[in-house]
Amino acid sequence: MFRTRRSPWLAAGYGLGHMLMAVPVALLMAFGSLAFGLSVLGVGLLLIRPWAPAVAAFARVNAAMAQSFLGREVPVPVLPRDEPGIWPQVRRWLGARAFWQYVLWFLFAASGGLILSALSAALPAGVIALVATAFGLWAGEGAPTWVSLLLIGIAVVLVPVWWILGDFFMRLRTETEAAILRPDPQAALERRVADLTTSRADAVDASAAEIRRIERDLHDGAQARLVALGMNLGMAADLLDRDPQLARQLLQEARQSTGTALGELRSVVRGIHPPVLADRGLIGAVQALALDLPIPVTVDAALPGRLPAPVESAAYFATAELLANVVKHSGARNAWVVIAAPEGRLRLLVGDDGNGGADMGRGSGLAGIARRLAAFDGTMEMSSPVGGPTVITVEIPCEWLSPRTTSSSGTG
Repeated sequence: MFRTRRSPWLAAGYGLGHMLMAVPVALLMAFGSLAFGLSVLGVGLLLIRPWAPAVAAFARVNAAMAQSFLGREVPVPVLPRDEPGIWPQVRRWLGARAFWQYVLWFLFAASGGLILSALSAALPAGVIALVATAFGLWAGEGAPTWVSLLLIGIAVVLVPVWWILGDFFMRLRTETEAAILRPDPQAALERRVADLTTSRADAVDASAAEIRRIERDLHDGAQARLVALGMNLGMAADLLDRDPQLARQLLQEARQSTGTALGELRSVVRGIHPPVLADRGLIGAVQALALDLPIPVTVDAALPGRLPAPVESAAYFATAELLANVVKHSGARNAWVVIAAPEGRLRLLVGDDGNGGADMGRGSGLAGIARRLAAFDGTMEMSSPVGGPTVITVEIPCEWLSPRTTSSSGTG
């Protein structure tokens, strides 16, 4: 539990941070006491509705501090999703383990946790105060010398106590918080199943939409050309003996139709899986894509090898759609793409210097990309303040097919 010591100064800093949050703790305690006290009358349940999310948010802040101090992840439970109406929502919370975990955590944070943080922060402050007081009395008049010596002696005794126990107190608090907030494995499994069910449905819908698009492209393009080609060849065969000149003209038209049909078929194939993606990998395909755009696009990339084909294809089409949005909607003069591979994940960063103000909640384009990435456990985050810049980060868990290193940097 206490494998790695942290600096006592670091523990004191975290303890001071917790002490500075004593005021919101007191306010939440007063509000929570009022809410639970009035619950016997039913009115208090109305107060639980704003209190529970506030405590959950406060717990996430403290969990982030604990994660930083411990150097490992400190997950937190998730309150059940919103229900229509206050009473159904509160009833669902009262029956959820996560809600009572937050209540237990808050009681600890407002009592034992606050004491442990105070000990971590007060010991060094007390040593400094004792030494300062001793020197002040020494320099003054009227105070006996033995008082100053006593204060310095106490400070000397407290220094090793703080040095040994300062880290212990803060680690005890953060480890206890991590234990209290540990999510229910069954609830985490249920959320995982729900997320997989949703992502599978989205993947099926996306696959069906892609099949319909391919069918439409073939029907409206290559198929129509091939039908016309067959008709021209049939008429040329009928006219070959009676009017060789007209038959030759029809054959020439058929030849042109053949070239056009092949071009449209290649276009459909490129929409399914671009040949450049298969030949040159993700970096080469993104560079080729950047060269075709009407604005300069800088591509900086470094990957340890080739990706599995489904992940590579999903990453390419997500990048292509994000760059298409940059060209259509951002008004940007420059854009950039960064491709990296931190800790077994593919990370794509697409940014531009446009107008900003993009919102995943408006329209279906960005939300559609996020849904398709969810099929690969991928995530998408966006920062787009008004006035720009817009930066969208995509991360996909992946394994590499080869250990070779591929790196590139260029400007389109």
